Amino acid sequence: MIDPLPIPHELWAQVPPDSQAAIAAVFLAMQQRIDELETRVRDLEARLKLNSTNSSKPPSSDPIGMKRKPPVPPSGKKRGGQPGHRKFHRSLVPPEKVRETVHCKPTTCRRCGHELSGDDPEPLIHQVAELPKIEPIVDEYRFHRLTCPGCGATTCGTLPPGVPTGCFGPYLQAVLAMFAGVYRLSKRQIQQMSADLFTLSISTGMIPKLERQSAAVLEAPYNELATAVPQAEVVNIDETSWREDRHKVWLWATVTHLFTVFTIAKNRSGEIAKALLGSKDDQVVGSDRFSAYDWILARWRQICWAHLRRDFQAMMDRGGEGEKIGRRLLSLSNRLFRHWHRVRDGTLEWSSFQERMSRLRREVKQALQEGSRCACAKTAATCFEILKVEEGLWAFARVRGIEPTNNAVERALRHAVIWRRISGGTDSVDGSRFVERMLTVVATCRQQGRNVLDYLSSCFEADCRGQAIPSLLPVTTAGTKAA
Repeated sequence: MIDPLPIPHELWAQVPPDSQAAIAAVFLAMQQRIDELETRVRDLEARLKLNSTNSSKPPSSDPIGMKRKPPVPPSGKKRGGQPGHRKFHRSLVPPEKVRETVHCKPTTCRRCGHELSGDDPEPLIHQVAELPKIEPIVDEYRFHRLTCPGCGATTCGTLPPGVPTGCFGPYLQAVLAMFAGVYRLSKRQIQQMSADLFTLSISTGMIPKLERQSAAVLEAPYNELATAVPQAEVVNIDETSWREDRHKVWLWATVTHLFTVFTIAKNRSGEIAKALLGSKDDQVVGSDRFSAYDWILARWRQICWAHLRRDFQAMMDRGGEGEKIGRRLLSLSNRLFRHWHRVRDGTLEWSSFQERMSRLRREVKQALQEGSRCACAKTAATCFEILKVEEGLWAFARVRGIEPTNNAVERALRHAVIWRRISGGTDSVDGSRFVERMLTVVATCRQQGRNVLDYLSSCFEADCRGQAIPSLLPVTTAGTKAA
């Protein structure tokens, strides 16, 4: 006789014996289907809980009502600077750059009214900055066509050396390039701002033409940086989506200690990553766990711990057996960053830091091994995937000067992501070249403490004069360009 199913015994006893097998088969099939649907519901509920704290989703995608960490309770202090804080003073303009100096002297004593005279050896200084009304300085060149009295041929005059062949000078072209590449203004906004600030009439069609010219001028310094990336000792790399001519492409960013390079490519494959990074054996690459970087030996990778922390938070949010594993791993990562901040700030010796990281590594590996045997399939899969690149979690504890996160490239990409959201991408390959080269110039100048406008104007001036475009590679004390 077939074992009774989980239904009342009196009902099962009324079922004819020859029908019990068919009913049991139907019941088991329905139970399997219910189990499948329950698993699917759990997966869908887990996906609904994904946000910027437990996945790679950006904070802008978080729902409005999402609960975040509770705010810090009020301290009871007044707003503004607190006693003992470092005050900020606006730097005074040197005397030689001051347009006019006015001496404000009292004529009578404020108490008794006695007449006053003389000079204060250390007077208080109050400077007022103002901008003059900006109007374009226009130079006119008239080409005279003269007829030869001997042969009758006509000859037209040419521009003097160093004069742009276009309608805009190097400094103005640099300003217009910055409007787009630094301040992310649209074509019509650039047109309107040029009219409002400079009383300059410019068509919207001229703006992309200037962008193409700017991209051509910046080609040499851009290629120089891109060639130097494979020679760098440490590189952080990441990628984000982009739109080109209404098609999805990918914007890659590689960040070194001295410069940053952006590249727009057709896909996000490992071949693109190899082309950008090269094949230097001892180059440490900071990245996330994306499969495009699996060709890099784990010893020479630094997996981003900020991404790992989101994975650990996701384990906790799924609940069940995985919650304990996620909580333990997140606690271990908290210890890691406490030690890292101390060694970075100089309050912990490097040798002591390495000893603590060695102990912590054993604990993290043990927790990941336990998690790989967890009953929660997703938690087990995540732990198993992390274990495959476990050696790549600890390059920062082996080589000095390496960050445990990929935040450097994440910060570099933020400007590009905002630009993409505002503009919707580019309409052509030429537009993409302008974007990647301007992003490279802006990020690199910021890293090196250089003025972007000064660098751009020097590039356009050099192009007008037929000179070499200034490099963005810093020169070492030995006189060679550093990578």
